[in-house]
Amino acid sequence: MDIAKTLTDAVAAGDVPGVAAAAATDKGVIFEGGAGALRPDSVIWIASMTKAVTAAAAMQLVERGKLSLDQPASDVVPEIGAGGILEGFDTAGKAIARKPGRPVTLRHLLTHTSGLGYDTWNADVMKYRQATGIPAVGSCQNAALTTPLLFEPGERWEYGISIDWAGKMVEAASGQRLDRYMTERLFSPLGMSDTGFAIGPAQRMRKAKMHTRGAGSFNVMEHEIPQTPEFHMGGGGLYSTVRDYLRFTQALLMGGGEILKPETVKLMAQNHMAEGVRCRPLKSQLAHMSTDLDFVDGMKWGLSFMINPTAFPGRRSANSLTWGGLANSYYWIDPAKKVTGVWATQLLPFYDPRAIAAFESFERAVYASL
Repeated sequence: MDIAKTLTDAVAAGDVPGVAAAAATDKGVIFEGGAGALRPDSVIWIASMTKAVTAAAAMQLVERGKLSLDQPASDVVPEIGAGGILEGFDTAGKAIARKPGRPVTLRHLLTHTSGLGYDTWNADVMKYRQATGIPAVGSCQNAALTTPLLFEPGERWEYGISIDWAGKMVEAASGQRLDRYMTERLFSPLGMSDTGFAIGPAQRMRKAKMHTRGAGSFNVMEHEIPQTPEFHMGGGGLYSTVRDYLRFTQALLMGGGEILKPETVKLMAQNHMAEGVRCRPLKSQLAHMSTDLDFVDGMKWGLSFMINPTAFPGRRSANSLTWGGLANSYYWIDPAKKVTGVWATQLLPFYDPRAIAAFESFERAVYASL
C-alpha cells in the first residue's frame, strides 16, 4: 500500500481539502508528504494536539518536584474550581452550585476527570455560559476558565478545559508564561522551530487555510487563535507542522528523548482513570465545530492520551496513545511496534467521517510498509 497515494487519493476524492502527514519508527522518519495545498512544513492549528505538549511540560515539573500529580491544584492555582459543582439552574436561570467534596488534582486535569467540561460537547456548560455571559475558551480570556465543575473530581470522564488549567499550573510552578516555557524546555531541545502560540512572519507565509465542507466543494473560512491572549491555551492554542509534531511524538516513542525521563513517559502511557471510569460519547452542542463522537468500548485515558485497550486490525497495537485536534488533525504513538504517525488537514467540524476514513487509510499504509 502506497503511503503517499492515501494522501493524493483523499484530496482527489474530495474527502479533505488538503492533507499533510509524517510517520517514524524508532529508527527514524519513514514518511513525509502532502497533497492539495498542504505540505509537511505547512503551518496548521493543531488545536487539542496541544494537550499532550502541555502535559509533557507539566510532567517535567513533576520530575523536578515543582508539581505533584495528587496535591490539590488549588495549592498552585487558587482560583480553580471556585464556582463549585453545578447542580442545576433555578427558575430564573441562575446556576445552583455546591462545594466539592474533594479537590481537583493535576492527575484529574490530565485525565479529564476533573469535572470541567467544554461547551462544544456539554449542554450544561453551554447553558452556564449563556446565563453568565462568560466568553468561550477560544477567546483566550481568563474569564472563559471560570465555568463550574460538573461532578466530583475523579468520578467521571468529561472532555473539557482541564488542560488549560494544567497550563496555568505550569506557569505558576515555573514562573514563566507557557509560550516561553514550552519554547525553552520542549521546542528548542526538539528542534520544533515552527511550533508556538504566536504565528511568526516566516510561519505566516506557510499558514494553511481553514475549510468547511460545502456542496461538492470546500469553503475557505477565516480562523485564527488570538495572537495576544490573556492566557495561552494549553488545551488547544498551538500552531505547528506535521514535521515538527512528529519530532515530539518521536521523543515520546523513544522514551522521552531530550525532554522527559523514560519512567515518566511510561507513567504517562498508563491508564490513570479510576476503576469503572470510561470515556463516554460526546454529543455536540455546536454542529459547526464538531460532530457527535463515540469511542471504542473501554477506552481509557493516560496523562493526556486516549489509550485503546485492544489492537486495531492492520493498524495500531493495544495500549497505543492517541488524540487529535478540532480541525481534523490526528496522531498516534504505538510503543509496542515502535511507530508513530501524524496526519493533518484544516477542516471543521471535528471528527468529519471522510477525514477520519482518510486518516485510517494513511495509518494502515504506514503499518503495511513496515
